[in-house]
Amino acid sequence: MTSARIPKLEPSALDDDQRSLYDAIAGGRRAQGPQLFQLADSQGRLEGPFNAFLLQPRLGSALQALGSSVRYDTALDDRCREIAILVVAAHWRSDFEWYAHEAVARSVGLDDRELAAIQEGRHSALTGREAVVARTVAALVTRGDLDDAQYREAVSQVGTAGVFELLTLVGYYATLALQLRVFRVPAPDDTARPAAEPPA
Repeated sequence: MTSARIPKLEPSALDDDQRSLYDAIAGGRRAQGPQLFQLADSQGRLEGPFNAFLLQPRLGSALQALGSSVRYDTALDDRCREIAILVVAAHWRSDFEWYAHEAVARSVGLDDRELAAIQEGRHSALTGREAVVARTVAALVTRGDLDDAQYREAVSQVGTAGVFELLTLVGYYATLALQLRVFRVPAPDDTARPAAEPPA
């Protein structure tokens, strides 16, 4: 990836709307508890997609709120949620998404074998509900749809509301991946392993 196309915005240079959003990100739910990935660098500048949110604070605030809900307010269990996010990150080869959510996934118990399987698109290496979530999200990111059998399988494992949550999660993290790609945003200090291209 070439160098970032937008500079990190300095906290001291933010206007009132930007500062309000900055505080919501840096001091919100993502910042509570153990810091599994960097929200800000050593100078307090936001990392990853959050810096770009500051470019348009009203839209950035809406995205920040949606992201918080997707992470913390769904009925998906932690492992299934992180598997779904990592399938999106692997599909888009999004270094920052992989960096951040690999750390979260490890904290909820995913191991090297499971992470490698997700990164390489070998979703059959997962089992039960987790395999169904991975296959469902893979279908969504590759085809943008579920056939009748895939839909029934997803509903049988996560329910209709859970399918809605997965659709929303995929859309949100695909949006972030697109922003990260176009703005050429790297993971902090080249910490991420580039996500492998899943097999067709």
